[in-house]
Amino acid sequence: MYRATVLLILLPLLTGAALAHSGVTNPKVMPRMHLMTDIKDTVAGLGAFAKGTQRFDADEAARLVDALAAQAAGVAAAFEDAAQDPKSEARPEIWSDWTGFTAEASKLEAAAQTMQTESRAEVQFGMRAVAKACYSCHEDYRLEN
Repeated sequence: MYRATVLLILLPLLTGAALAHSGVTNPKVMPRMHLMTDIKDTVAGLGAFAKGTQRFDADEAARLVDALAAQAAGVAAAFEDAAQDPKSEARPEIWSDWTGFTAEASKLEAAAQTMQTESRAEVQFGMRAVAKACYSCHEDYRLEN
């Protein structure tokens, strides 16, 4: 049940990145799109450990969690410039509700910083907070394409 719930939350958040990047014309938008793709890839790696589709490796899980924390720490800075592009999935509410956006973005960093990685069960537990942080922020600040 847990795995299915996490998958249902994360799947829409993790799909479509490659398509979203094609045709971007504003060079100020591309770095933040790449950051979000990096986060997606890192979360997918942790998700593979949590689901059991990848043999669990505590050292690799710790590396991924460290990467996720660092990536998440850069989200607010990546969105400081309100640059737009027709291919961008960033809602204008990011900038009109900057305080709310940065509060939501910081939840991912906190989830990564507190995730334990010594066992698959710990990663599974930590992924709940990661999924919740991703969903919560995307619900308010990401366009569905």
